[in-house]
Amino acid sequence: MAEGLFFLRLFLGVLLFAHGTQKLFGWFGGHGPDATGGFFEQVGHRPGKQMAILAGLSEAGGGTLLVLGLLNPLACAIIIGVMVTAAVSVHGDKGLWATNGGYELPLTNAVIAGALAFTGAGSFSFDNAIGLHLSGWLWGIGAVVVGLVGAGVQLARRESTVQDTGDAYPDEAEIETAQAEQVDVPADPASPGTTR
Repeated sequence: MAEGLFFLRLFLGVLLFAHGTQKLFGWFGGHGPDATGGFFEQVGHRPGKQMAILAGLSEAGGGTLLVLGLLNPLACAIIIGVMVTAAVSVHGDKGLWATNGGYELPLTNAVIAGALAFTGAGSFSFDNAIGLHLSGWLWGIGAVVVGLVGAGVQLARRESTVQDTGDAYPDEAEIETAQAEQVDVPADPASPGTTR
């Protein structure tokens, strides 16, 4: 069982670390904080660059803690929070399936993080090496609740931003005007080579 938990933590943690560094530094084909910030502005997370940095730090930091098996419930709460926020604000209107741009992947990541919060990091972890026994119902429920509250706060903040501006997405007239003026309108950084 310890080996399975280690490989699960390693896999999810490395992917989330890489995903976070795409936002922070433009690594692994990412777009860095400026372009990602432009996309965040479009989906209502303002100020975009700061929110992109916060999301990148959450993904990279949560992923790193998960790989190390260090403070496992905190790592899981961070991952749950950022994945639920992404599922709702970026993928929510596209349905479940990833083939349609839906929330299948962030939901899967959040559920895996939630499960790991209950099981604990396992024997091959820093938590175990330093004698922290952070597993079970209390730790699992605590991590899930903290992650959902964090996502709820960010989504409520986003909703108020969207209401203040009327819409998170530019309308077609804004896009055409920007194109006519040859002004770059940031595209979805997940779609390389696309512009709006």
